Amino acid sequence: MTNTGPTAYSRFLLFIAGLGGLLYGVDVGIIAAALLYLNHTIELSLAQTSLVVAAVLGGSMVGSLAAGFVADWAGRKRMMLASGAMFIASIVVIVLSHGFGTLFAGRLLQGISGGVIGVVAPLYLAESLGAENRGRGTAIFQFMLTVGIAAAAFVGWHYTRQAETAIATAAGNAALVLAAQNHAWRSMFLVVIYPGILFFAGTFALSETPRWLLRKGKADAARAALRRTVSAEQADRVLKEMQALQLEDQARADGGGSLLQRKYVLPFVLACVVLVCTQTTGINSILQFLVLILRQAGMSARLATQGDVTVKLINCLATVVAVMLVDRRGRRFLLRLGTGGVVLTLLACGFFFLHIEQGRRDVRGQVEAARNGNRLVLPLNALPAGPAGRPMALTVTYSYGHGTQVETALSDNPEPVLKIAPAADEQNAPLKIRRAVYGPVPTAATGWIVAGCLGLFILFYAVGPGVVVWLMLSELMPTRIRSSGMGIAMLLNQGASTLIAAVFLPVVGFFGYYAMFFAWAACTVIYFITASFFLPETKGRTLEEIGLYFEKAGEHART
Repeated sequence: MTNTGPTAYSRFLLFIAGLGGLLYGVDVGIIAAALLYLNHTIELSLAQTSLVVAAVLGGSMVGSLAAGFVADWAGRKRMMLASGAMFIASIVVIVLSHGFGTLFAGRLLQGISGGVIGVVAPLYLAESLGAENRGRGTAIFQFMLTVGIAAAAFVGWHYTRQAETAIATAAGNAALVLAAQNHAWRSMFLVVIYPGILFFAGTFALSETPRWLLRKGKADAARAALRRTVSAEQADRVLKEMQALQLEDQARADGGGSLLQRKYVLPFVLACVVLVCTQTTGINSILQFLVLILRQAGMSARLATQGDVTVKLINCLATVVAVMLVDRRGRRFLLRLGTGGVVLTLLACGFFFLHIEQGRRDVRGQVEAARNGNRLVLPLNALPAGPAGRPMALTVTYSYGHGTQVETALSDNPEPVLKIAPAADEQNAPLKIRRAVYGPVPTAATGWIVAGCLGLFILFYAVGPGVVVWLMLSELMPTRIRSSGMGIAMLLNQGASTLIAAVFLPVVGFFGYYAMFFAWAACTVIYFITASFFLPETKGRTLEEIGLYFEKAGEHART
């Protein structure tokens, strides 16, 4: 028997599982450019905008927890099919939405699909690939995730360029401007439905994982699944090894596979710490708010989307390097290198924004004086002029009883006037000015410097946590608790990500962007310490050997 068939199937397996990573990346990245226009066609407060962004991450919490437990009952393949169906449905809901409720529901469903994919696709790869190529194979998931993020950035850049051209051509016609903005963000979401359809259809041709089949007592089906990836002789040998290790594990078990057993506590806690710390680097918020961050750093809408694409391409290229290194240099080395670099780049971004934001003055008193009831009209020429040749920006954080919002006016706009008026349902609500700052607009050069720092951040993240986190998630968990343990760890991961995304805009609205960057840097120091002193090296070990390592560590701790 030749290896042509198994090799072809293995490549197909990696392709379909990789598409799952691409969809996960699309979930994270597609909102970045859409935020430029979303709020112009659907009225959203700061809190609601943050919730729309965070909904994907909150949905991932639900999806990851459910996937971890349901995958043990229904199987890995069925959960992958379910995630593909939910992704397709979520795009339909989002594109057809005309208010916060349906938009939030669509994003939540999109997040649930991503949560299921984030657990089941790496789990599927870990249980289907051998020890010699598990690192590289599972890293393909992370690579395709970065491709999804970059693809979303390209989609955003393409439709932003179209929208900006249409807006310029509209020459101030409000109806045409609104139509261009509306078409832009809806098209950004609609175009990503096609890889979702391909992932859903392709999953039907996959086999269930041999380890899950063996756990369910389906030895013949497990052998057949193995023969799709290796020769018949190798399949029989691997199956015998799996059966022998399964019997040994059952003989050592003290009453099942509870997460509360001491031998499972250490790997479970380590996996949870790694998953939570990965999110507290700020990665998802940076990727989702990247266009807004670059806009605040001094870039135009077009330049910001170009910077968004550039940073996310760096993510892809760095992941290729990490895929080549992960089975050579090991997991711990890459995590130490990556987290150390992430700390330095986050600190650099924090200091740049601190410098930018310290140049802005508090003008709340002058803004309050210009208020007329629950409305505000303030020409910027009523405020002091800035440095020669530099446009000035007035940013006001305000609310009408509920839902904080932000409005910005630039002195080089055709109409340099800040206008605030209540919505139809807020006509009698009092206007509260919560914060008002005025200062020079950062230059495009400053924006590119910040983009460069964020590019280095992405490079270090991709080389370290980005590619290693999915391996650690699947490798640290012993076989008996792998599915449920991965689900809980991913729940904590997405919980941290959701919290960060939900507070991002309110925090930067009241304190500035530098506060978030410094907080992320402090959290990543904990990550670096964990990677340097507590994580074992898992390179080249089978999943069963890694489980034995932690069991022996637990026995040693008891003596």
